[in-house]
Amino acid sequence: MALGPTQRVFSAVKRLLGSLVANSETRLRLAVLELEEERARLLVLFLLAGASLLLLLLGVATLTALVIILFWDTYRITAIVFSAGALIFASLLFALIALRQAKSHTLLKETLKQLAADRALLEANQYDHPDQHR
Repeated sequence: MALGPTQRVFSAVKRLLGSLVANSETRLRLAVLELEEERARLLVLFLLAGASLLLLLLGVATLTALVIILFWDTYRITAIVFSAGALIFASLLFALIALRQAKSHTLLKETLKQLAADRALLEANQYDHPDQHR
């Protein structure tokens, strides 16, 4: 039995909605996968950064104490001022580098790229068939 025009329209809309839901599910799965990967990457990054900072702090404290002890009899104030200045300068430099690194990484980069490609494809299809929208 042949379908009437209304049934064909409903059938086409149903297929379109099914495709839209399937496509949305794929994009959502991609976003979830990227978030899980990002979470694991950040956990490892924080653990490594914490261990590195702890060891760096111990090393710098030991080196600073050594410099101050070496100059204690002659230039103790100068040694303390230069040590503190060098540490403050290094911390500001590292903070700037960290800010630059934080701004360069975009969360869900692949998902956003795929959604932009999907949007471009839909817009291209819309302009390929202008007589179908009238």
